[in-house]
Amino acid sequence: MTILPSRIQRYLIIGVGVYIFELLVIAVAQLLGASGVMAVSVSFWLGLLLSFVLQKLVTFGDKRSHHRILLSQIAAFSLLVAFNFGFTLLVTKLLGEVIPVVLCRTLALLITTAWNFYLYRTRIFITHAQPPVNAEASK
Repeated sequence: MTILPSRIQRYLIIGVGVYIFELLVIAVAQLLGASGVMAVSVSFWLGLLLSFVLQKLVTFGDKRSHHRILLSQIAAFSLLVAFNFGFTLLVTKLLGEVIPVVLCRTLALLITTAWNFYLYRTRIFITHAQPPVNAEASK
């Protein structure tokens, strides 16, 4: 039996926790009369904020807070967020009439989770103990 590395375990545990949080937000928003797309939008942004903080600090142990580092992380993260948000809404728009909104969000989340981990690990939350993927190529 293979045990997942601790970073992947933390990433997945935080991801599942944020997913449950997002599902609760969707349910509450829809109970309050929000459309499916609006409910997913609200849950996306709230989940995103929670996820960024927890992934940065807990999963990747990136406690750097210098403004230059934070600004570059926020810029890279913002580009990823914009792409993920558009992708999530596109999935909801295309499939929302066929499958429940919660399943639309789940599908989009599964897809974005894979590419997010890669980009967090290799581009956004790189610490000194973790050299960039192309470190040798840049020498």
